[in-house]
Amino acid sequence: MKWALSELNKFRGSQVEFDETVDLEQTLINRENTIISVSPIHVKGLVAVDSTSYLAHFTIDTTLILPSSRSLEPVEFPLFLEVDEVYMKEEILKEMKDLTEEQVSLIMPLEKDIIDLTEAVEDFILLNLPIQILTEAEKQETADLPKGDFWQVISEEDVIEEAASEAETKIDPRLAKLSELLDD
Repeated sequence: MKWALSELNKFRGSQVEFDETVDLEQTLINRENTIISVSPIHVKGLVAVDSTSYLAHFTIDTTLILPSSRSLEPVEFPLFLEVDEVYMKEEILKEMKDLTEEQVSLIMPLEKDIIDLTEAVEDFILLNLPIQILTEAEKQETADLPKGDFWQVISEEDVIEEAASEAETKIDPRLAKLSELLDD
């Protein structure tokens, strides 16, 4: 999944298709130490070549083993992503005056004459790691949430219910006289 621009330029006006399985487990674990393991990553897609840019459209399919955010038990997390990346040489990007700042921020400038999609695959996997992951048993149980002497884990639903009930019962003392008018 690494191409020299001179090689890709031979396909100007068309595209290069690829279908590879890569093992990036060690580099992903080095970058994010909470990852327990990563299955081989299946990457399939194409690189479309035009006169100024290179569009990479590909899918990432893998399974990660991550620790449960509650008990640290290993949990399988299947991950399927569709990715679009636009690459452009820095000189060409600087010459394009009609692009907005938002459009420029979506383009990946090429510092070298090489496109290496393994970096993009790693980045997208790390960007899509879940903040909270639970085992199936933890998803089912809500009554036995962990607690200690001076702390307790409560569910998000409990927080919402508590906030709603406090809002209903709490009347601003400055407006208490006004509430009496509604009683009549």
